[in-house]
Amino acid sequence: MKHLIFAIVFIAASAGIAWNLRRLIGYLKVGKPENRFDHVWERVKNVLVVAIGQSKLMREPVAGAIHAMIFWGFLVLLAAVIESIIEGLIPGGNIAWLGPIYSAITISQDVFCLSVLVGVVWAWWRRSVVKVKRLQGDAAEKKDATLILALIGTIVASLLLTNAARLGAGAEHPWAVRPIGMLLHPLFSNPATATVVFEVMWWLHILTILGFMNYLPYSKHLHVITSVPNVYFGSLETVNSLKKINFEEEGIEKFGVVDVEDFTWKQLLDGMTCTHCGRCTSVCPANTTGKVLDPREVILQVHHRTMDRAPKFVEMLAAQNGVATGSGETPAMADDGKKLIGDYVSVEGLWQCTTCMACIQECPVMIEHVPAIVDMRRSMVMMDANFPPQLQSAFQNMENNFTPWAFSASERADWREGTEVKTVEEDNEGEVLFWVGCAGAYDDRYKKVTRSFSELMDIAGVNYRILGTEEKCTGDPARRAGNEYLAQMLIQMNVETMNNAGVQKIVTSCPHCFNTIANEYPEFGGKYEVLHHTTFIDQMVKQGKINTMTPMQAKVTYHDSCYIGRYNNNYEAPREMLKSIPGVEIVEMERNRSRGFCCGAGGAQMFMEETEGKRINIERTEEALNTGAEVVATACPFCMTMMSDGVKSKLPDGGVVVKDVAELVLESVKGAG
Repeated sequence: MKHLIFAIVFIAASAGIAWNLRRLIGYLKVGKPENRFDHVWERVKNVLVVAIGQSKLMREPVAGAIHAMIFWGFLVLLAAVIESIIEGLIPGGNIAWLGPIYSAITISQDVFCLSVLVGVVWAWWRRSVVKVKRLQGDAAEKKDATLILALIGTIVASLLLTNAARLGAGAEHPWAVRPIGMLLHPLFSNPATATVVFEVMWWLHILTILGFMNYLPYSKHLHVITSVPNVYFGSLETVNSLKKINFEEEGIEKFGVVDVEDFTWKQLLDGMTCTHCGRCTSVCPANTTGKVLDPREVILQVHHRTMDRAPKFVEMLAAQNGVATGSGETPAMADDGKKLIGDYVSVEGLWQCTTCMACIQECPVMIEHVPAIVDMRRSMVMMDANFPPQLQSAFQNMENNFTPWAFSASERADWREGTEVKTVEEDNEGEVLFWVGCAGAYDDRYKKVTRSFSELMDIAGVNYRILGTEEKCTGDPARRAGNEYLAQMLIQMNVETMNNAGVQKIVTSCPHCFNTIANEYPEFGGKYEVLHHTTFIDQMVKQGKINTMTPMQAKVTYHDSCYIGRYNNNYEAPREMLKSIPGVEIVEMERNRSRGFCCGAGGAQMFMEETEGKRINIERTEEALNTGAEVVATACPFCMTMMSDGVKSKLPDGGVVVKDVAELVLESVKGAG
């Protein structure tokens, strides 16, 4: 009778799980197609390293250890689940026939049951007693988290008691070795009592597992099911480029994301996979400084909107399929009076994103927040003309003057006055194109960096040219601000200019220009070898083209630019350059390299105003000053502006200077330090 009852329960539970999985997959089909099925072995490697190996979680040792104890424990306990199902369906069924392998399985099961219990208690303590800030959600989320922890605890505790009672009842399998069970089984020395406890605990164990699996699709912990698939389908490369909109696509009516059906299926899966851990929010520069933006909330709200809208969308698609077979008229998607942007996702928050990518860096399940945010910006800009007023002048300047600032295009090469720097038009024999960038051409402070880097190339004997007045903004500010049409106009003009000039190798001092030309221009026909000036100078130093450096007694802290750091994994070249200067002592800020904190200028924030909370650049400047450094070294025009403003605000009487790494190297070479 037991086996018949279990068979009925198991079939019903399995049917529920299958129905829910089919329902959720149907919701994903609401999204746009996207190819994430390529490079199978690379994706499997990602799963092994990120999902199974918990590599991202281990960046935070305490929380990583807790989660790893629970996650790895569940992986090991899969064999116990399978055995319980076999026992329930087949009289006398088990996997003890595996012999010594079974011994190893049972030992590991007991050990990991204990580790899972410790992990559950530890996780509860951090949520409910210590109250770690990023783990605090609303009342429903707290209740759900507590329930999930209770269910996990019940699953492993009941398994330990099942096996201990099995020993007491004298029904243990051959080859079984259960150290925890041996410690507990004296509690069940009476065989009759042990048999009853065994049956009760066995049913509690298996019913809790089946109930747990059926509850998850409705839980805030859906990631238990979706996290491994999401990691598998995650980006195989750093998310350092945005997807191109094909404005010539026939029938295109919307630009960017207006509602969830405009996202790709992978972006909808991201929403289903959010673990509510808050790691993204805890490192977000906007949220850290008291602003509305909450990356976790953005992804969760995308999921909430999906769960509200997708069922109706699926019904509509099913009805349309019925129309195709001649069953009636084509139905339209009913308007529920709500919008994704505004009713679910904060408009203000979307415009506070610096696109620093810290959220993506820290996400343990490889959710891609920044592209989703930019996609929503695109619809606001191009569909609704809804964007901060400060961006209006930047857009107009890029369209008319090909720079975000109100400078004439004819003045772009004026910085070279008094030098022998030549343009491609004047002499097309250069081996390297120096992409100056808008800040390098127009900003008074950064023009000094431009000239310093130019002088270093002269010293090293580099044969380089510039585009001069033919150079235009790369389109990065427009693209990150959501104005894809304007960005593509600028990109196409630059690509045409460089291709006509036969450009093959480019060096630039602006990380934003570097990232855009290196990672986004190829999709528009602009394929070049692109180097950031930190890498280029480091190469020149190591090749002996720049030497005879004068000692410079200075304590220097280096601020990592997000667009050469997290976007392009360039952390060491700037530091190697600084180390090459005799006498320089490098002192690191608390948040450095991949954990570096944004200056606050990315994502077109350079052209907007912070109206809420603490200024991001002040937060970063305070961290730099706390190192006791005399020099704050940067490698980005935006970072230089933000850090300089921060230092002036905190130290109006001076005492600390902000310099580009190129300036520091040149000072040492010329003996000016």
